[in-house]
Amino acid sequence: MKVLTHWNPLRDIHELQHRVLNALGNERECGGAAVAEWVPVVDILEDEKEYLVKAELPGVARENVHVTVEKGRLAIKGERAFEKEQNGKKYHRVERSYGTFLRSFNLPENADAEKVEAQFKDGVLFVHLPKQEKAQSREIEVKVN
Repeated sequence: MKVLTHWNPLRDIHELQHRVLNALGNERECGGAAVAEWVPVVDILEDEKEYLVKAELPGVARENVHVTVEKGRLAIKGERAFEKEQNGKKYHRVERSYGTFLRSFNLPENADAEKVEAQFKDGVLFVHLPKQEKAQSREIEVKVN
């Protein structure tokens, strides 16, 4: 007698992704447990004056965070270092992710790339992207000869 099993295509994709990441070295061992590279979560808000990007970076030192604006893209990169075992303590479980990260976003057309400001407070990065003044449209009279 044959046993029918339910085919789940997402499970196959997840397994393939895991094998590819493993082959590329994007997972590493920390204290006997595999830890994947991490990507901080981001909120992007807009009001009448600016765009605000909020990135959660718990456990990341301010000096390990770099914000750049180049060719119409905002890039946030940095690193959260793995805490080394010390004084005979050993890890039994590692669920937090560590390592380098990079998030980049296309800037809206009306963002003023020259006036970008960033602040880091309580593990949250705030990137302020002021909006440029809109060029005033005007009607041009067409003269008929």
